[in-house]
Amino acid sequence: MPRRRQRKTGELVASAEINITSLVDVAFTLLVIFIITAPILQGGVEVSIPRAEAAPITSPEGVVVSITREGQIFIGDAPASWEEFSAALPEVVRREQARSIYLRADEGVPYGRVLQVLGAMKALDVATVGLVAEPEPAQARTARRP
Repeated sequence: MPRRRQRKTGELVASAEINITSLVDVAFTLLVIFIITAPILQGGVEVSIPRAEAAPITSPEGVVVSITREGQIFIGDAPASWEEFSAALPEVVRREQARSIYLRADEGVPYGRVLQVLGAMKALDVATVGLVAEPEPAQARTARRP
């Protein structure tokens, strides 16, 4: 109900004050929703990446190839068998005009499988073929140095 104030002449005038309490409630609710859903939207294939002393990826553009612990290969989020992978990867690189390809392999994947996939990636005409690793914690890096 709008408040009314009285002028000196005796007539009533409606006050035009905006109640922003509900607006703030909605804004905070949306903020909480975004905070909760942001990590979920990152998506991707779940891979336990090994730790190494590595520099961060400077350019997020490119095709990401993942190998799960079971040996399943993914181009982006799409699963592919080895036969499908060798045919589909050049097509995906051309379609996305990618200049980089990154390999995310689970630490339990056999070394031979990683080399097979890496060889197929190197055969393409791209500027960068990189291996993705989790950075080591700072205390582990300093403890290993002589």
